[in-house]
Amino acid sequence: MTKPEQHRVSVAGGRIHTNRLVLRPWSVDDAAEAVAVYGRSEVARWLAPAMSAVDNEAAMTAVLKRWIDESSALEPPAGRWAVTLADTGELIGGAAVLPLPPDGVDLEIGWQLAPAHWGHGLATEAGHAVAHYTFTQGVDEVFAVVRPRNTRGAATARRVGMEWVGETQKYYGLTLQVYRLRRGDLDLPTIQAFPFPPHGGRNGGRHQER
Repeated sequence: MTKPEQHRVSVAGGRIHTNRLVLRPWSVDDAAEAVAVYGRSEVARWLAPAMSAVDNEAAMTAVLKRWIDESSALEPPAGRWAVTLADTGELIGGAAVLPLPPDGVDLEIGWQLAPAHWGHGLATEAGHAVAHYTFTQGVDEVFAVVRPRNTRGAATARRVGMEWVGETQKYYGLTLQVYRLRRGDLDLPTIQAFPFPPHGGRNGGRHQER
């Protein structure tokens, strides 16, 4: 399988750069483009109940203001970023590093892309980018929590190099599949022998696409 490899990552001025992407801080001016991501049911269904579909610019502006305030209050490497195409600047999604409830000790990486950009490896690239950034800040491991039946989210977590470590109800009051990536494993090849969740490979999420 493809290594997360080839995803060169650099960080400068609060932005995370990869081969094809720039992850930058959100702005309230992003509201119109962000609706194309978070207004889509294919994306929002995996974010509920924390977030439902945001289908208008005014509501998205309010969400972005909250995210911007939240990010400013978080201790790095936690934060939220808009995911944009490096060559055009088009906003295609969002990514985050956030403390996992209930104790805020574990860090979760998350990503969402507009459906029009699924299937091109961009979600894997974004997930790898935030993991790489987090590890440069002295963190030893990160997690992704994935809702049952979110097979795209689970597949992307594995492509980032994450290993399934079990099912839990610890986070968010939901049954979730948990994936983990340790700093030393970041750029190892993804292998098909990763253990899969029970129940015929159910996978789940706050993440989408490949």
